[in-house]
Amino acid sequence: MILIKLGGSVITDKTQYRIFNRERVRRLCAEIRDSGADSVIVHGAGSFGHVIAKEYSLQKGSVDPAQVPAVARVQYDVRELNLMVIDELLNAGIPAVSVPPGSCFMMDNGNLLLDDPEVLLSASRLGIMPVMFGDVVFDRSKGFGICSGDQIMEVLCELYHPDKVVFVSDVDGLFEKDPKTNPDSKLLTEVTSELLNCISSDSSVADVTGGVRAKMEAMLRMTSSERDCVLINGSVEGRLCSLLKGERVISTTAKGGL
Repeated sequence: MILIKLGGSVITDKTQYRIFNRERVRRLCAEIRDSGADSVIVHGAGSFGHVIAKEYSLQKGSVDPAQVPAVARVQYDVRELNLMVIDELLNAGIPAVSVPPGSCFMMDNGNLLLDDPEVLLSASRLGIMPVMFGDVVFDRSKGFGICSGDQIMEVLCELYHPDKVVFVSDVDGLFEKDPKTNPDSKLLTEVTSELLNCISSDSSVADVTGGVRAKMEAMLRMTSSERDCVLINGSVEGRLCSLLKGERVISTTAKGGL
């Protein structure tokens, strides 16, 4: 099985509130179908979550009553995004169901806790793809917190023990610096914990889930001697399908653990 994260930068325009990239998502869903890979999908919240979460500092937990309507709004928005992704998966012939993180997860001081995996495992056993997403989840210590798609990926990696983990972003892989602002930045085809200090953690857009460094660390935690964790560019047509078929593509592979 392959665990796939469709990043918010791929499925939305993260610089504008609630802009869904339907055509790209439609193509990516078709590529997943055409690859024939057994897969589970997580997607980011993109501009459906990050804009309001940033404005109201939801990543800090409950510190101001003015945040409460924002929590409700973000939960509404990311569910709407999720249903649009589900719609494209169904149109591609992939039986997929929405599994909101709050139906399975609690948080405690920012740590994601899987209280009951039965919903996820039951869907998978029936051949139905559970689709989870970045969201605001209730937190035992902080009231609520941001549950990132990357955090969900780590938990699902422990649950499903996938053969491969794939992060789909809008860049060719991990670079020494942000390639959007540094066009001469070098692509790193492999990344290890030793290389982390050589890579800029700057981001070109506001990201309340930790940015580039957090993603690199999450990728490394998901590697093992039997499992690769790969970051590819979903903006390039056919690249995801080729990777899922086992072909070599432009990408970055995390190796060696953290």
